[in-house]
Amino acid sequence: MSDNVGRGTSNVPVQYHQFDIGDEDGPTGPDLDRGHNGLVRVDDGVIIVMTGIHTGDVTVTVTLHDTEPAPDSDWQETVEISAHSASGELTVRGMMDDLDEELPVLSFNGPGDYRLRVHARGRDTAVDLAPDEVTEWYLIQAWPAPFQETKVLRQTDRYGAAVRAS
Repeated sequence: MSDNVGRGTSNVPVQYHQFDIGDEDGPTGPDLDRGHNGLVRVDDGVIIVMTGIHTGDVTVTVTLHDTEPAPDSDWQETVEISAHSASGELTVRGMMDDLDEELPVLSFNGPGDYRLRVHARGRDTAVDLAPDEVTEWYLIQAWPAPFQETKVLRQTDRYGAAVRAS
């Protein structure tokens, strides 16, 4: 069983259907096309989490683990992706705006390789809109792990299906 070594929740600003996970000192991984899984992609070394809303805030919870945690089945979309942190500062960030409250650093064990399990729900609620209230929630579980191929664990929302088809 995995020990939870950290946790945090914050609203994250979204622009153009996305928020980012990145490391300022280097690429997080090889490019991954947006149609691969409909939830996460990698472009120019930055992991991009695709949202249903165009602009606004989503709520993101980060949990940090020593070893692989059990997946949380209470989500509509779930994808695992590997990430490399050159600096040990792999973080969730808005594309153009700062977070209301900082989330824990995903690369909590310092520079190296990590596995991220990204969960999403609510992406079908306000597609292409800019809602005043949060309509989407994300859970990102992180743990140290060597590089592995991206793995889709669950795909059930309509927004993700539309992204995969485009």
